[in-house]
Amino acid sequence: MHFLRATLLKFFGCMILVAGFAMMSAAPAAAHAEAQLLIEADTGKVLSAENATFPWHPASLTKLMTAYVTLKAVKDGKITLDTLLTVSPTAASQSPSKMGFRPGVQLTVDNALKMMMVKSANDMAVVLAEGVGGSIDGFSAMMNQTAQRLGMTQTTYVNPNGLPDDRQITSARDLAILARAIIRDLPEYEYFVHIPAIRYGHRVTANFNKLIGRFPGADGMKTGFICASGFNLVASATQNGRRLIAVVLGASSSQMRSIKAIKLLEQGFSGGNLTWLKPALGTVDHLAPIDAAPPDLHEEVCGPKRNRPASDDPGEEVANSLSASNSALTFFADGLKPPALRPEDMLAAAPAPAEPVIVYTGPTKTGADLVAAVAADAASQAAPHARRVRGRGKHGHGAKTQVGDAKTDGKSKRVSVVVDTKSKAAEAKHGAKPKAADKAAAKPAAKPAPKAAAKHGAKPAKPKSANAARN
Repeated sequence: MHFLRATLLKFFGCMILVAGFAMMSAAPAAAHAEAQLLIEADTGKVLSAENATFPWHPASLTKLMTAYVTLKAVKDGKITLDTLLTVSPTAASQSPSKMGFRPGVQLTVDNALKMMMVKSANDMAVVLAEGVGGSIDGFSAMMNQTAQRLGMTQTTYVNPNGLPDDRQITSARDLAILARAIIRDLPEYEYFVHIPAIRYGHRVTANFNKLIGRFPGADGMKTGFICASGFNLVASATQNGRRLIAVVLGASSSQMRSIKAIKLLEQGFSGGNLTWLKPALGTVDHLAPIDAAPPDLHEEVCGPKRNRPASDDPGEEVANSLSASNSALTFFADGLKPPALRPEDMLAAAPAPAEPVIVYTGPTKTGADLVAAVAADAASQAAPHARRVRGRGKHGHGAKTQVGDAKTDGKSKRVSVVVDTKSKAAEAKHGAKPKAADKAAAKPAAKPAPKAAAKHGAKPAKPKSANAARN
């Protein structure tokens, strides 16, 4: 009798849950209904899904496909990571976030990828698109062909960086399929999706994916934001040999998307005592698409009720909401975390120590050439600052424009895992002021910058609205 009662309870419990899931999948997404999805990377098994097949604007998650198409071309031998690409006027004119190089500057595929994936640089996405596909339209066609081949039936691309365009659409389902493809098809290049930080001259930019270095086992992949989409994140993590992929679309802030992704991953890794009550959700490829228009969250995310402009840089929000000074929050001992640690605490913690990867312009360099380039990049960044101080008050608005031009002329170097940290490199890496000799070398370099800009027809790109342009 006890066995029969338990069996009936289990049966009716399953039926109630199945009915509930059916009602959820049939209901249209609310005005700001978020999309969430959690899957196993190896099998594609769906562990959790909410509005997973509802159309959405990808924002900078688009760059995952840009990286996939580029690295597939590298793997197929069509280009190499050392191939030199040139910044075009079109690339230079892209809205922030960007590196800001002037037209004519050259850099390798390797460095462009690192800048694009860590800083979410929109100009670098166009540099890669034009270098691989000949043009934005040509590369977009390659992106769409790849999406169809991978089974991303809800996805359409019209640009390589995800800047606002009503036609650029995807879904949590399709993004999870793409994330699996990166892991499956490009294992030798997967490090591009989990670089903790890059160093360009004096400037260090941490990965916008705040799970890296904070959530145990986090190993990818990308953030994205435009006002219409809200804050998006594709995150992957591996624990005990099991890798999961979480997709969060439409979160209200950069911190909230990280919190939601952490909760999804923790739920997946911990399992649960009531998993037998949940009906099987199948694999990600078999989730049924929903025919609808993507939501527009512009008013809610970037409207006048917000106290400050929306940004895809999570540093501000984490710093303002929680103090990272508590040493007890540095919890990465043996890669484990205290069981009671909240996601908010996790995000407030200092990340695990990691050497920033140095990025730079020009051809591939190593050894002494790399060290010299790092010092040159640091000097080029110091020169515009000196010009700005001298020109303030005398040239007014014109001084600002000059600084912008010079700032975009910085060159960068890359310190991968192995770096020659000699004296000059150490100065550049730690933001040391250039010595007298360096200042003398930097001074003449400051004057020709406006002429060079005029020669290439480069004008300071007028950024679009901060709320609409940041990715």
